[in-house]
Order: sequence, then C-alpha cells, then structure tokens
Amino acid sequence: MTGTVADEMHTLLTEAFAPTRLAIINDSAKHSGHMGDDGSGESHFTIEIDAAAFAPMNRLARQRAVIAALGDIVGGRVHAVAIKAGVPAE
Repeated sequence: MTGTVADEMHTLLTEAFAPTRLAIINDSAKHSGHMGDDGSGESHFTIEIDAAAFAPMNRLARQRAVIAALGDIVGGRVHAVAIKAGVPAE
C-alpha cells in the first residue's frame, strides 16, 4: 500500500469491520523525542471505531480484533495505538 500509515489503517479497518464511525488520530507529535518515536511522525495513534461487528465482544476482544486487523503495522511501523472500540449507539 502507498500513502500514510493512517490511510493504511483506515483501509484495513474499513474492510474488516465496515464501521459506522472511524477516526484515526495521529498523536505522534505529543511523543516527539520519546521512546518509540522513529522520527517518521507516524508512530503513535488513537483509533476510535464503532461497528456492529463488535456487539458480541467485550472490550478486550474488541481491542484484540482491531490489532489483528491491522496486522504487522502495530509493533512494526507504529509503536503505540490507543483503541476506543464500540458498537453504534452504545
């Protein structure tokens, strides 16, 4: 894939969950010079996602599902990700 890491994450999460709401916030500037900052400006993110697919899952299962959908991005090009995963109208 080409483009930013955020674009790649958006595509992967949209394909995996068909979310009704998806926000990917780049928090990297807040962590400049800290551990995990690789200088790319794309090392730390917050993901806010609502999808019906999360309905049968508890909070931990939702977070694991999001991490799994992102594949090797997290722990590779992305050092840290905060995940807020919910169900529409939750």
